[in-house]
Amino acid sequence: QVQLVESGGGLVQAGGSLRLSCAASGRTFSSYAMGWFRQAPGKEREFIAGISRGGGMIDYADSVKGRFTISRVNAQNTVYLQMNSLQPEDTAVYFCNAVKQPGLTSPLFDSWGQGTQVTVSS
Repeated sequence: QVQLVESGGGLVQAGGSLRLSCAASGRTFSSYAMGWFRQAPGKEREFIAGISRGGGMIDYADSVKGRFTISRVNAQNTVYLQMNSLQPEDTAVYFCNAVKQPGLTSPLFDSWGQGTQVTVSS
């Protein structure tokens, strides 16, 4: 199992952008499909975006399609989430995790990192 550390969150006005990073330890990062999830206050954690091991398959939740872009650089053991046109309803703690294939939407590991807080003001 890889260790994952999320970063890049912050406070942004509606319509703004942020790029989140998820750095993985270990030499097996490229063996895992990866995904981003988020959890808003009082809500369950939800799937946001997933990317296959080589990056050839990608899936997004309907709520972020056209605004968010997931990518990965296996040589850097990092997966990114570019978030554009942010809205107050995007406010949440964002987490990364490996995801199951096929489908790319279900988390693989039971343990989660600290996540990174994204707050969008109106």
